[in-house]
Amino acid sequence: MQELDYLKESPSQTAGPYVHIGLTPNKLGIEGIYPFDLGESPIKEGAQGEAITIIGTVQDGAGMVMRDALIESWQADAQGIYPGNDPRGAADPNVTGWARIIADFDSGEWTLKTIKPGRVPFPDGRLMAPHIALWVVARGINLGLQTRIYFQDEDNESCPVLQRIEHRPRVNTLIAKKTAANTYRFDIVLQGENETVFFDM
Repeated sequence: MQELDYLKESPSQTAGPYVHIGLTPNKLGIEGIYPFDLGESPIKEGAQGEAITIIGTVQDGAGMVMRDALIESWQADAQGIYPGNDPRGAADPNVTGWARIIADFDSGEWTLKTIKPGRVPFPDGRLMAPHIALWVVARGINLGLQTRIYFQDEDNESCPVLQRIEHRPRVNTLIAKKTAANTYRFDIVLQGENETVFFDM
């Protein structure tokens, strides 16, 4: 039997510039490595549901916008079905559900264009409120942070995940505010008074 205890785990490091070079080279103007960057959009032409745009920033504890943030998103289709998790074959084939988003290097704003997801069943049969899961990396973050986007114009009160947050005022940090028709604002705050709720998943 092979012993596997002779190597120590490598230490974690914060995300540096190589994250963008390796994951989104075309967006940096480094062409020829991949024909296109993976995760350019969570939807394809013809995706069913309400088309929405979410705009936001990632802010550090001092309120500074982190212009090097990289976010990955994961969501269900408009029926609440995740791609690849549909034994009935009813999932929307034009919803991949996954996207990789980078902040604008000048403004620090990131933009996600997608469709609003449906309500996903919880293991006990209750329905979660429509949401999009996020994984966030940037300078100063040793391990990626996981959070969710919920929507101001949806019924979030009965969501079994949101009900588990004991400090009720903090639920508001997970709610994207509607700023115009089909447009929402969601700023992620890493530390401080308005720190976004992050999940241990």
